[in-house]
Amino acid sequence: MNSHIKRVYIPMTETAFYILLCLRSPNHGYGIVQKVERLTDGAIRLAPGTMYGSLSKMEKDGLIRFIREEEKRKIYEITDLGREVLQIELKRIVRLYKISQEEMQDGNQKDI
Repeated sequence: MNSHIKRVYIPMTETAFYILLCLRSPNHGYGIVQKVERLTDGAIRLAPGTMYGSLSKMEKDGLIRFIREEEKRKIYEITDLGREVLQIELKRIVRLYKISQEEMQDGNQKDI
């Protein structure tokens, strides 16, 4: 993985995280928006401009790839590089969660 990818995607924005997570199976932009709303119980709504801009950038950077068009919708899927970046981010999130739980159990932090 080159330094550009590390610099741009690690740590990852929520938009990038959800796009990569959703593209573990082929999907289109609107399908991603719908899935993210379902996964987050409506707490996160990806704006079309942000989402489509991210799809374009991630395709250019090789994290996702266009695989076909269905009913005028572009279908994308995650690449091996995208899976690697997503895995690094998932490990980072797990580490953050684990540390925060340990701190809360030790009584070192007041309730959040």
